[in-house]
Amino acid sequence: MTSRLVTNIGELVTWEPDRPVRHDAAFVVEDGAVAWIGAPGDAPATDTVQDVGGAAVVPGFVDSHTHLVFAGDRSAEFEARMTGQPYAAGGIRTTVEATRAATDDQLAGTVARHLAEMRAQGTTTVEIKSGYGLTVHDEERSLAIARRSTPETTFLGAHVVPAGTDVAAYVDLVTGEMLRRCAPHARWIDVFCEDGAFGGDEARTVLTAGIAAGLLPRIHANQLGPGPGVQLAVELGAAAADHCTYLTASDVDALAGSGTVAGLLPGVEFSTRQPYPDARRLVDAGVTVSIATDCNPGSSYTSSMPFCLALAVRDMGLSPLEALRAATQGGATSLRRDEVGHLRIGATADHVVLDAPSYVHLAYRPGVPLVTSVG
Repeated sequence: MTSRLVTNIGELVTWEPDRPVRHDAAFVVEDGAVAWIGAPGDAPATDTVQDVGGAAVVPGFVDSHTHLVFAGDRSAEFEARMTGQPYAAGGIRTTVEATRAATDDQLAGTVARHLAEMRAQGTTTVEIKSGYGLTVHDEERSLAIARRSTPETTFLGAHVVPAGTDVAAYVDLVTGEMLRRCAPHARWIDVFCEDGAFGGDEARTVLTAGIAAGLLPRIHANQLGPGPGVQLAVELGAAAADHCTYLTASDVDALAGSGTVAGLLPGVEFSTRQPYPDARRLVDAGVTVSIATDCNPGSSYTSSMPFCLALAVRDMGLSPLEALRAATQGGATSLRRDEVGHLRIGATADHVVLDAPSYVHLAYRPGVPLVTSVG
């Protein structure tokens, strides 16, 4: 058994129920888990010592919504949006063409590059979806590639309907052969429930088939306008309803009375000029919220959780502490993981040392590379 003391911490965010933030703190890591928390002067002897010099330490970020298995570039689409063209779900098909044409090595290289970017910015747990293949072969290989890097893989064959394909026939494919081939490589099943993608009935069919195959449900919901996605998520006990840009009062009430996390993806609103979700409304109603990047080449090409956290504070009504909780513990709840997203005793010791005296600097100094080490 090896042990390490992380000490001289000016501010330590643990999410302990009675003391979520400590000052002048230290903690001990034994075999990758938090074994002790307290004042530096009370620390037990350990094999090694890491003195962080008064810096702030926070839990590793949990990015619970990404689309990292892709090829190609959609910068021209971004430029068009910035000059007035609205975002539409159909742009996904551009990435599908490029992804199908890419080799496994090219796709794996793209995943590795983005994961390295994420790690450098403090992300320690990542979910990765398929959804840019939309054939049995390409969805299966996308998930197999993603599974090399994370256990949090999501089958998103129901991203959009491929061009020239009948909706009903494609849903049959997604819930039939595609699901059978992809389920062994996935933990989750997802569907883009939206105008231009899949309606409520198709989404229910896809998710119930995935549940029957042993996958856990989550859903893209209420991004481009009001719709049935959030209500369907709650009905099926989905772990997360992600986007939640357009919510009715009944949607908020349904989320508040459920175990479904409202996944907020502020990079999307930044990159599409859509209105930001009202995170303040959700938190005040008692809804558990998460923040994720939605890293993808079309609607949110950022790998930075600190950037998304800063947007949530600036434009979505969260305090810096609430945004940090959403980016750590909220993401872990979205993935139904209880050992990450916090630094309580027994947790996996995923932690981030900041070149700053407080977690507040994550929002206070947006765009500044504050992460000095990730452990």
